[in-house]
Amino acid sequence: MAEDKRYLVTLGMFIIDEFTYFNEDGTPTGKASSSQIGGGGTYASIGARIWLPPDQVGMIVDRGHDFPPEIQSQLDSYGESMWLYRDDRSRGTTRAENVYRGEVRGFRYLNPRLRITPNDLSGTSFEKPTCLHFICSPSRASAILSEVRPVEGWNPVTIYEPIPDRCIPEELPALIAVLPEISILSPNADEALSLLSIPGTPTCALIEQACQRLLDLGVGPDGSGTVIIRSGHLGAYVKSRTKEGWWVPAYWGEENKAKVVDVTGAGNAFLGGLAAGLYFKKEDVFEAVLYATISAAYTIEQEGLPNLSRTSNGEEYWNGEDPKERLKQLRSRMNI
Repeated sequence: MAEDKRYLVTLGMFIIDEFTYFNEDGTPTGKASSSQIGGGGTYASIGARIWLPPDQVGMIVDRGHDFPPEIQSQLDSYGESMWLYRDDRSRGTTRAENVYRGEVRGFRYLNPRLRITPNDLSGTSFEKPTCLHFICSPSRASAILSEVRPVEGWNPVTIYEPIPDRCIPEELPALIAVLPEISILSPNADEALSLLSIPGTPTCALIEQACQRLLDLGVGPDGSGTVIIRSGHLGAYVKSRTKEGWWVPAYWGEENKAKVVDVTGAGNAFLGGLAAGLYFKKEDVFEAVLYATISAAYTIEQEGLPNLSRTSNGEEYWNGEDPKERLKQLRSRMNI
């Protein structure tokens, strides 16, 4: 199936997210509860789709008996070929509850989740993608890679996003065990500091320290991998053994707080955008972080996924703007 090969496939799940909002004291804020498309894989796919045509991106979507037609229409509007639908009428679509108390988010699944593994890609048009993205615990990352290794002719760029609730010091040994098979490791700043037992609120200095320590643990074959620490309004810090560390500023920083509506999925979209950047920049991770930054910016401008529109001549705009123009603006800000 070489002719159908996707550049990026994510093993992240599709989830229907339910949102409820309370003040810090538990009083309802008055903001209406809502449902929207969710799941780290979904946001990663759209982060890549901002730059890539739909036939270069792939994700499995498990549909239950309650799969809403309006969600189906929204997904297909991004490109029907992006999605491989699996139907099981005996169960409901995976749903999760997101409860906000002030700025603190609680998360729990409302029904059993269906995990996706590399074996699920076999025999489909998603088989053997160039880049493989996954969001999970370190032990599950090892299980995923155990399914990649035996596949002849497949040596993907592995983009690993540790799941937030497993970014704890107790998971560090399992992470160290899997790091030699990881091309790009990308926790966020809080997760990186927690994994390494580094106390304090994330600062640029602490983030740089954490990045170096993770690299020293041996990311990639022979330590050839890259660490990217996603750091919210501070931007993203990227470093490898062969290149000095580099800060890429957030597209919407502290001076543009009003542009930030909902950060849900921003980190996932960042890594989808990163894969797209690797496609255009011949796997130069440092350059790819610029694309990632733009994808994250589009994600945080509204609740839910960014909006895709097309001009009469087929040009695509996201939230009414051209991603290529945003990329030029970011480069201008960085004087590169």
